[in-house]
Amino acid sequence: MATKWNLDPAHSEITFKVKHMMISNIKGNFTNFNAEIESEDDSFANAKTTATIQTDSISTHNTDRDNHLKSAEFFNTEANPTITFEAQALNGAVTGNLTINGITKPVTLDIDFGGINVDPWGNTKAGFSFEGKINRKDFGLNWNAALEAGGVMVSEDVKVAGELQFVKQA
Repeated sequence: MATKWNLDPAHSEITFKVKHMMISNIKGNFTNFNAEIESEDDSFANAKTTATIQTDSISTHNTDRDNHLKSAEFFNTEANPTITFEAQALNGAVTGNLTINGITKPVTLDIDFGGINVDPWGNTKAGFSFEGKINRKDFGLNWNAALEAGGVMVSEDVKVAGELQFVKQA
């Protein structure tokens, strides 16, 4: 019988980093997301994972940039309110289907299983870290601007990472 694990949002984060003007990285995160795992045992070897991110929760700590990212030139949050990820097995690396802007592509992420522990209130928790890289143009995030000195305003590669903690359900 499968065990369900629900995300502990107070102890989880999803972040991204993208090269800006070819000289530095801009970091951001999503503040509203959910995930769950169904596993047959505590190894998570045959676990089924689903995650949903609310696109309008993107934050780079710059209102103008955030509004541009929410616009039709990037995430088009009105037409595409969520990003989803669905995968099987969480050991070492995970390949799953990532959907952004209605476009679904397979993506492989490196996974580090931090282990399982019981918190002071008796809740059994599991922790995972992930990281990977996606090409934003694969998902229709095509906006860019050429720079006078050469190069472009925003790189195609986006580094994604996260720290996720889950609570075992009774």
